Amino acid sequence: MSDNNDLKLLVEEIRRDRELLEKQQKALKAREEELTTRLAKSASMTVEEAKKTLLDEVQKNLTREIAEKVRKAEERIKLEAAEKGREILIDAMRVGVPKLTADITVSTITVDSEEVKGRIIGAGGRNIRTFEKEAGVELEMDESSIIKISSFDSIRREIARRALEELIKDTRIQPSRIEEAIRQTRRQMDDVLLEEGKRIVEECGVFNLPVDLVKLIGRYKFRTSYGQNLAVHTIEETKMGIAIAQEIGANVDTVRLGCLLHDIGKVVTDEEGTHVEVGVNTLKRFAIQKEVVATVAEHHEDRPFSSIESVIVWIADAISGSRPGARYEPHTEYVKRMTKIEEIAHSFPGVSEAYAFQAGRDVRVIVNPDEVDDDKMTILAHDIAGRLEKEAEYAGQIKVTVIRERRIIDTTAAH
Repeated sequence: MSDNNDLKLLVEEIRRDRELLEKQQKALKAREEELTTRLAKSASMTVEEAKKTLLDEVQKNLTREIAEKVRKAEERIKLEAAEKGREILIDAMRVGVPKLTADITVSTITVDSEEVKGRIIGAGGRNIRTFEKEAGVELEMDESSIIKISSFDSIRREIARRALEELIKDTRIQPSRIEEAIRQTRRQMDDVLLEEGKRIVEECGVFNLPVDLVKLIGRYKFRTSYGQNLAVHTIEETKMGIAIAQEIGANVDTVRLGCLLHDIGKVVTDEEGTHVEVGVNTLKRFAIQKEVVATVAEHHEDRPFSSIESVIVWIADAISGSRPGARYEPHTEYVKRMTKIEEIAHSFPGVSEAYAFQAGRDVRVIVNPDEVDDDKMTILAHDIAGRLEKEAEYAGQIKVTVIRERRIIDTTAAH
């Protein structure tokens, strides 16, 4: 029985071998016919034609190999470029932290004693009332040694802070001296803006700019955009832009100036147009290099990018403005609302000054006594309240206080 099985297995193995040999024979015959055909074709070719045919075939094979290698290289480069891009941006953001700090709506002064606080308040509160009226701010005092100066207008708040510091040093705190100190500080604001401008440009590593341009840059300290202080944003953006430019080999000086000046139009108040248009016109007046002006003109993509430096300024601006915590809308809306309240009150004839306090709940209006008499004050307060109710977009009540004050000043003859 076992012999029969062995025989069957042997027959099956021989059959498989025969089939394999037949397939190989067919393949060899096909290859023979192919070679015969190619040989016959080659025999009719010249040497040059044979070389060309051979080279063409080699070229096809090489092209396929090269294309495959290029495709793989591109995929690898894309992955590496994305990773490198992330590294550059992360490193740029790490060095972008500015040293400068900015107050949003409150400045503070530390006093040495309760006696100083008492002098600031004055008999019956006359000194503090005079200070708040003249400076257009609110002073807040509690049991601590800190006096808070509150106002949505940062320039107004800075004038008040400097004037109050001067009064505390001088010790002569009384109404006429308060008025003089505030007026003097207002006149000194040009020097203040130059001082702040120098701090900002030095932080950014820029020197030898025109003095008037540095003063404009100084206004960054007192300007916010969507709650983000413009000085802090500019320094942060400039440091990031420089880091990116250095990493990829762009023109660092162009990027540095482009970042520093990209929002200059936001602090120019006497010209119509978008901040980009106003900024471009301003820089042209100061004869800033056209490459820098181009980065300012293109940083919101109002025009197509003309250089890699413009792209870097745009990227750095976007990173600084969009990072978590950089901006918040409520403060901007708050400033708009407070400004509108003051503008409405100031639009009435005879009004010389108007200040909004208590987040807009209290408006103090100072009138020219020669234009508004005591009888007209009541009507004026009623009219302002009516306009505010219709136009101020304020939830709640607004208290309107009209102040009319006449002073007669004379001096003795010189001896």
